[in-house]
Amino acid sequence: MIIDCHTHAFPRRIRENRADFFATEPAFKLLYQAPKARLIGVKELITAMDEQGVDKSIVFGFPWQNEGTCRRNNDYIIEAVIKYPARLIGFCCLDPFISNAAVEAERCLKAGLSGVGELAFYRSGIDDLCLDRLDPIMGLCLKAKVPVMIHTNEPVGHIYPGKTPNTLAQIYQMVKRFADNSFILAHWGGGIFFYNLLKKEVRESLANVYFDTAASPLLYDPQIYKFAKQLAGIDKILLGTDFPLLKPKRYFKELDAAGLSKAEKRRICGGNVADLLGI
Repeated sequence: MIIDCHTHAFPRRIRENRADFFATEPAFKLLYQAPKARLIGVKELITAMDEQGVDKSIVFGFPWQNEGTCRRNNDYIIEAVIKYPARLIGFCCLDPFISNAAVEAERCLKAGLSGVGELAFYRSGIDDLCLDRLDPIMGLCLKAKVPVMIHTNEPVGHIYPGKTPNTLAQIYQMVKRFADNSFILAHWGGGIFFYNLLKKEVRESLANVYFDTAASPLLYDPQIYKFAKQLAGIDKILLGTDFPLLKPKRYFKELDAAGLSKAEKRRICGGNVADLLGI
């Protein structure tokens, strides 16, 4: 079973009128003001899954600052999961700084969503204030035994829309503070698993952390799969495409180029996230 753990979908109102949201949603504008930045709906996602050979996808919206927009996008995901229960797994997406963040997360989990994310702090690092805002959400997810996906990125290299000023130290502080939670760190966790080479502490601190591959073909050489296998463990790598940013087959091609075995590719392309979610 092939499971894509990182896809986005938006209601028609947002897809057809994106510019209406730019003035009050600077992070959304940052990522989607370019006409080539695609916004898709659930039907397009299902069609692409059929074309690309994907059995299931984890789908979510965007961490909106407006509470009404946040709720409407989450409702759209809830409805999609109800309509396509065999194909879609929904996560609750929100901005942890909205006043009702924990209430919204709890509402979505009770409505049948399977995790929270992708949570992102696009205009800041993951500082202490961000961690304080995450605290009640992490508590809910720990109690519900569901994972939390956090947007992370490498703190060096070229600049691109959506690259945040997070540091590896901030990412590490986050996973240590919420050590009992299960994390999916998007975009390879900014490469923090490289520090599993340290003799003390890090490997144990990252025990509940998984790393998705979202945007990898745009950022890393295919050999990152080999190094992640050695340093994070093959069971901690999750196929995530960030669709519609990139199509799954582009990732399949890079997995082949990385020289992984069929069994290892099966783990990455579905087995690991199936175990994490109890599928």
